Amino acid sequence: MNARAPKEVVKEASMLKQKEMISGNYAKLASAKEQGRKVVSTFVPGNLNELIMCFDLVNNLPEINAIQNGMRKKTGGYIMEAEKRGHSEDVCTYVKADLGMIAKGNLGPDGHPLPAPDALLLSYTGCFTFMKWFELVREQYKCETLMLHVPYEGDGHATKNMRDYIVKQLKEVIIPGLERVSGVKFDIDRLREILRESAKAESHFVWVLQSAKNKPSPIDAYFGGVYYVGPIFTAFRGTPDATEYYRLLRGEIEQRIANGQGPITPDGEMKEEKYRLVVEGPPNWTSFRDFWKMFYDEGAVVVASTYTKVGGVYDLGFRHDPDHPLESLADYCLGCYTNRNLPSRIDLIEKYVNEYEADGLLINSIKSCNSFSAGQLLILREIERRTGRPAAFIETDLVDPRYFSPANVKNRLESYLQMIEQKRRSGIAPPAAAMPGAAPAAAMQ
Repeated sequence: MNARAPKEVVKEASMLKQKEMISGNYAKLASAKEQGRKVVSTFVPGNLNELIMCFDLVNNLPEINAIQNGMRKKTGGYIMEAEKRGHSEDVCTYVKADLGMIAKGNLGPDGHPLPAPDALLLSYTGCFTFMKWFELVREQYKCETLMLHVPYEGDGHATKNMRDYIVKQLKEVIIPGLERVSGVKFDIDRLREILRESAKAESHFVWVLQSAKNKPSPIDAYFGGVYYVGPIFTAFRGTPDATEYYRLLRGEIEQRIANGQGPITPDGEMKEEKYRLVVEGPPNWTSFRDFWKMFYDEGAVVVASTYTKVGGVYDLGFRHDPDHPLESLADYCLGCYTNRNLPSRIDLIEKYVNEYEADGLLINSIKSCNSFSAGQLLILREIERRTGRPAAFIETDLVDPRYFSPANVKNRLESYLQMIEQKRRSGIAPPAAAMPGAAPAAAMQ
C-alpha cells in the first residue's frame, strides 16, 4: 500500500512574504562574492543587524542555517560528520550541524554554496557556547573576528556602567572593525534611520504576541511564533520589508480575532482551544511539524513562550531608539532572554502564566542547550508554587534527530494535559504570590 502523501501546509500571505525574504537573503549570500559584497557571520541573540546594514554587509546567521537544515532533515548527517571529526555528543547540535555543513561542502539550506565570511561578529549574550563556536569557525576561515562583550545581568538588571562599557566597545572596536572589513565609512544618521524602521516593526511584533491574550488565541506563540520572530531576529530588522511583513501579519490576526478564530496550523484552522500553555525552551526542528501536530491534535495552544524572546524581550517595553543609537544597541544586547538571570526568567514566565491565563507551564528541556536547560527544574517548581498551576517536562533536542522520540513526547504531553484536567476538576489553587509569606524571585538570588 502506498504511503499517504503529507497534506500541503496552509500558508497565509505573511508566511509567503517571510519565505520570500529568507530565500532572498540566501540568494544574496550565494551571489555575494560574484557581486563584490562582503559577508559577516553573526548570531541571533543580541545581533547588531542595524549596524551591519550601515556597512552594506550581507548577514549570514549560522543558527538559522542549522534551523533551516534541521527542518529539511539534513542535520543528522552533518552532526555525525562533526562527531567523526572529534566533536562530543554533548556539544550544542547547532554547532555540530554548522561545522558538519562546512566540512561537507558548505552548501546552504537552499542547496547553494555559502560564501566564506569576511568577518565574524559576536555579541556575547549569555551563551558561552557562541564564543567556542566562533573560535572553531575562525580556525576554518582565518578571517577578522570582532567580539562585543556583553555583561551578564547577574543581579537581574542592567546598569549605566554596563551600557557605557558596551558603547565604548562599539566605538573603539566594532565600528572601526566593520569599517575596515567593508571599506564603508560609518554614518550615524544612517543608523538612526534604520533604528527608526526597527521600532515600527517591533511595535507590530509586540501586538502580534499579545494578541494571544484573546480567547480563543488567534496565534500559537511557540510553533507559529517561530515564523513570526524570523524577520525581526535575523537579517531583516530595520528594513521596510520587515515592517511590511508585520503589517500583513497583524492584519491577518485582526481578522481572525474578529471572526473568533484560533491559530492557523499546517492542517488548517485549529477548531477548538482546550488548553492554554506557556512553553519554556526552544522547539525541536528536525520533527517540527510532527511536534506541533501533537499539540493541536489535543487542542493545546501555546499562548506565550520564552523561545520567542531570545532575540529580544520587546513585550517588556524595549524599542530601538534612533535618538540614542549606540546606547540603544547596548540596551538591546543586555536585555535578551539568555542574558537574564534565573530569578528574572522566572518572574517573566510567571507574568506570562498569569496575564495570558494559561493552564500551566510546559518545559521542553533541550539535551544539548545548557543556556536554556540549566535551572529548568527550579523554574518548574517555582512556577508551580507561585501560580498553583501544573508544570511538566518533555525532552528533545535542537537539530539532532536521534533525540526526538515521538512516542515519549506524545505520552508525556498527554499525561500533562490529563494533569491539567484533574486540576480543573479539583479547582486551581490561588497563585502563591498572592498568599502571605510568598517570596519574590529576587529573594532567590
